[in-house]
Amino acid sequence: MNPFIKRYLDSRLAVFGLALVLIVVFASLFGHWLMPFDPDAQDILQRLKPPFWRGEEGMHLLGTDALGRDIFSRLIAGARVSLLVGVASVVISGAIGVTLGLVAGYEDRYAGRILMAITDIQLAIPFLVLALAMAAVVGPSLWNIIAILGLTNWVQYARVVRAECLVLREREFIQAAQTMGISVPMILIRHLLPNVMSSVIVISSLLVAKMILFESSLSFLGLGVPPETPTWGTMIAEGRNYIGNAWWVATVPGFAIFFTVVGINLVGDRLRDLLDPRLRQVES
Repeated sequence: MNPFIKRYLDSRLAVFGLALVLIVVFASLFGHWLMPFDPDAQDILQRLKPPFWRGEEGMHLLGTDALGRDIFSRLIAGARVSLLVGVASVVISGAIGVTLGLVAGYEDRYAGRILMAITDIQLAIPFLVLALAMAAVVGPSLWNIIAILGLTNWVQYARVVRAECLVLREREFIQAAQTMGISVPMILIRHLLPNVMSSVIVISSLLVAKMILFESSLSFLGLGVPPETPTWGTMIAEGRNYIGNAWWVATVPGFAIFFTVVGINLVGDRLRDLLDPRLRQVES
C-alpha cells in the first residue's frame, strides 16, 4: 500500500470523513439510477408524508414535501448541484488566486504590492454582503452563483501562495534558474508552482465545504440557484414553514449539508497534517 494512503487511513476520523465524501460523490455521479421518483414530480395527494422511521407505510423513504415531491430524490439531485458548485467555484478561485499569488510573491514590487492592496480591500468587505450584492445584480442562476463564489474567494489562495513564494524565491534553485536565463513564466510554472501545491490542495479541500455552505445560504435567501432547481438550501427554505408539523422537510437537507461539510473538513484536516512538513515531523 502507498505510504501516503496508509498514513491517511491511520486516522479513524479521516476515514469517516472520506466515507461521507464518497457517499456524496457516489450519489452525485449515479443519482439518476438511485432516485426512486422524479425529483420535480408533484403529487398533492402525497404531500407532507412522514419518513419511514415514523412507522407509517409508504413508498417515500424520507417523506415528501408540501407539493408531494419525494425528499430522497430531491436530496440526491441537490447533492449534484452542491458538489458542482463547490468544486467548480474552487477551481475558478484557485486558478485566479494561485496565479496572482505567484506573480505577487515573485515580483514583489509595484505589481505585487498593487495585487496585495486589492486583496486587502476585498478582505475588508464581508463575503456574504459582497456575494448578496453580486447575486442581486446578476440574478439567480447555477452558473452565476458558481462565478460569484469563484470570483470572491480567491483571496485565501493569493495570500498563502504569495507568502510561500516570498521565501522560495530566495532559495538556491530559483536563483540558479534566474542565472541560467529561464523566463519568469517558466520559473513560476516549473519551479514555484510545484512547491506551493501542497498548500493549495489543503486550501481547496477546506474551501469546497465553505462553498457548499455559501451556496446553501444564498439559495435559502432566494439569491442562489433558481427555485425550480433542487438544492439543499432551497429545500430548507421551502420547509421552514412546516417545522411544526413536518419537520423532516427542512431537517433532512440540513443534515445532508452538515454531514457533507463535516466529511470534507475532516478530509482537509488530515491532508493538512500529512502535507505540512512541520506537522509530519511531529506525527512521525
